[in-house]
Amino acid sequence: MKFSLTWLRDHLETDATLAEITEALNAIGLEVEGVEDPSEKLAGFRVAHVLTAEKHPDADKLQVLTVDAGPDVNGGKPLQVVCGAPNARAGMKGVLGLPGAVVPSNGMELRKAAIRGVESTGMMCSLRELDIGESHEGILELPDDAPAGHSFADYQGSSPIIEVAVTPNRPDCMGVHGIARDLAAAGLGTLKPIAVPEFAASGACPVEIRTDDAQGCPAFYGRVITGVKNGPSPDWLQQRLKSAGQRPISLLVDLTNYLMLAYGRPAHAYDCAKLHGAVHARRAKPGEQVLALNEKTYTLDDSMVVIADEREVHDIAGIMGGENSGVSDGTTDVLLEIAYFDPARIGVTGRKLGLASDARTRFERGVDPAFLDEGLDLLTGLIVELAGGAASEVVRAGSPPSEPKVVAFDTGLTKRLGGVEVPEDEQRRILESLDFAVDGDWQVTCPLRRHDIEGPVDIVEEIVRIHGLDKVESVPLPRAEGVARPTATPQQVMERRLRRAAAASGLDEAVTWSFLPEKEAAHFGPEGETLWTLENPISEDLKVMRPSLLPGLLMSAKRNADRGAASTRLFELGRRYFRKDDGTSDERATLGVLLAGEKTPRGWGTGKAEMFDAFDAKAAAIALLEAAGAPTGNLMVMGPDSLGPGTQFHPGQSATLRLGPKNVLARFGMLHPATLKAFDLDGPVAAVELFLDAIPARKAAKGPVSFARPSFTPPALQPVMRDFAFLVPEPLAAGDLLRAVQGADKANIIAARVFDLFTGIPGKEGGVPEGMKSLAIEVTLQPQEKSYKDAEIKAIADKVVAAAAKLGAELRG
Repeated sequence: MKFSLTWLRDHLETDATLAEITEALNAIGLEVEGVEDPSEKLAGFRVAHVLTAEKHPDADKLQVLTVDAGPDVNGGKPLQVVCGAPNARAGMKGVLGLPGAVVPSNGMELRKAAIRGVESTGMMCSLRELDIGESHEGILELPDDAPAGHSFADYQGSSPIIEVAVTPNRPDCMGVHGIARDLAAAGLGTLKPIAVPEFAASGACPVEIRTDDAQGCPAFYGRVITGVKNGPSPDWLQQRLKSAGQRPISLLVDLTNYLMLAYGRPAHAYDCAKLHGAVHARRAKPGEQVLALNEKTYTLDDSMVVIADEREVHDIAGIMGGENSGVSDGTTDVLLEIAYFDPARIGVTGRKLGLASDARTRFERGVDPAFLDEGLDLLTGLIVELAGGAASEVVRAGSPPSEPKVVAFDTGLTKRLGGVEVPEDEQRRILESLDFAVDGDWQVTCPLRRHDIEGPVDIVEEIVRIHGLDKVESVPLPRAEGVARPTATPQQVMERRLRRAAAASGLDEAVTWSFLPEKEAAHFGPEGETLWTLENPISEDLKVMRPSLLPGLLMSAKRNADRGAASTRLFELGRRYFRKDDGTSDERATLGVLLAGEKTPRGWGTGKAEMFDAFDAKAAAIALLEAAGAPTGNLMVMGPDSLGPGTQFHPGQSATLRLGPKNVLARFGMLHPATLKAFDLDGPVAAVELFLDAIPARKAAKGPVSFARPSFTPPALQPVMRDFAFLVPEPLAAGDLLRAVQGADKANIIAARVFDLFTGIPGKEGGVPEGMKSLAIEVTLQPQEKSYKDAEIKAIADKVVAAAAKLGAELRG
């Protein structure tokens, strides 16, 4: 939220400096995100008096002015300025930008220059060039009494603009008055009472007002003002709206925005000439449409609240008004509407429509239900004072929540929970300054606008933050003597190792949303698992907790590809979420890897680019499992059938890594074309999912911890290599054959690897039988105390052949 220091002083009587105010805001929990001083942008711009104006000798549309910019400029002598503004004339007062000044609207630095052969020192400026208005037809004209030579920023009274971050639980501070209340409670001044301009209300309201949806719109107040004159807003109002980042539109619209920004109370004005019959709040009809003020048409459903007349919808309640009934310069009779809407309904409607507005931000967090009458009178009084007209009596349809929350409070909680000693009298003063009522037994009655107060802990928060968060002493946790024990859990240690290993292998870490669109989440939902759908999501596109990390990575790869990335190598370590039968969350630690696009770019040696394949995914999976501490030597490669319908991965180019038939540690391979189509991705994409909760924990070491460097003595004897070529059934996995060979003689065989796969041409000499393939395996033998004899090597080879034969393998001749 942004506001000017001048605007804050409208509500807070204080002598505090800007620095003291920003320091106090941070101390009470309203974090200052930035301070902007508009006068800095206007440095080098002076109030100037045009002494003479002569036609340019070489340009019909230019004039040569002599300008007095004050006694401290050019030794007090007039400056010569070339100007093309049609309203430039002798005797007028304007704004002169001196050489070295930077034009706020475009960042151009002014310099002394020759224009059509005539030297010009500086530039006379328009409103748009000074970035304080839209007019650019001529230079800015100042009153005759404007002091020539004065800084224009000082003359204009530019006020610093403060921007604070208001947390979602503090809608009472979504207006300048609420922020002033907090500062006054913190002792920085006195809160000024709300001054409602006097006006006389007479006669019944000529428009029928009612609410037909007491749940969605419990209270709907309104009145008509006739004979108003709309037009531009006065300067003070425009300056305040601009300081908040709002563009002034017209007096009637600006006053409704002023009420919202000053007091956190959205309101709306309708042109009575565009209304037909009774105006009422109701549920929208399915398929009903409305053209909103942002010039977009929205299709509604029956969960949404609208403001309508007998003919059409005029307002998406609590979010945005309609174009068809908006006020214009010709508006003479206006209906003012101020209402209380159900916050949850406003939030759901905004998410469904993808529509954000300042009004929605306040309504979905909860506005003050006690400020309807006062807010309507304040808005009415301002309109009558500035735009004229006669106001009718108020129509009150329904009633807002009026039962305040009462909390039994123990003043000792402030010390126990807040960690700061605050005297009881000071606690009472703080609460009463925030409009809490405190009786003798410390029964605290909360103001209706404080929807965030749930219990005593929230009262403690109010006391501590107003007392000053900076006064809470930092107390270190107690530490035992001796060597500090590690604080990271085994799971955290494993995740750190995985992150380092993944990054070291050339993968880029991604952090994606834990929420997914329902369609993408369902595509990756394992069979038999219940997706976790949120009742109150932050967006309709983020309503399901992710059942897999791969959808988020796929959407990231899509964004990268759309921006021209030829290769994407991503990993993410996070949680998958499922809903248990008892309604609680089942969270599972997972590591996802996505390899998309080019593995190696085209070049002299490779020719065309090489793409990622299933073997790249397998290599990544095994390397990361090893980093996680999994016993990779015992892994089994099995098909993906038991993981569900198998629509995510390609059935012929994917597999799982397991410890035993049921314990799945990872799945890897190429993604199914249907998956790529669902995420609008082209080309082959390899992926890995490591299920970290399935990795067995390492056994704790027994005995005292040793910090000595482990010793390693290489074998004294040279290893022996032997090659075996086996004819095996084509479906047999090479990994299964390797495990059988390595297990044939564990005392002597220390390694085995496949170095050749041969299928040949069936039926021809040197080929292999149909349905068979040839796998060549290099076996490494390590003698221990003495070198092998031929008979010993033959005995080991016989064991290898016998172990392979159990899998249907036959030694090739």
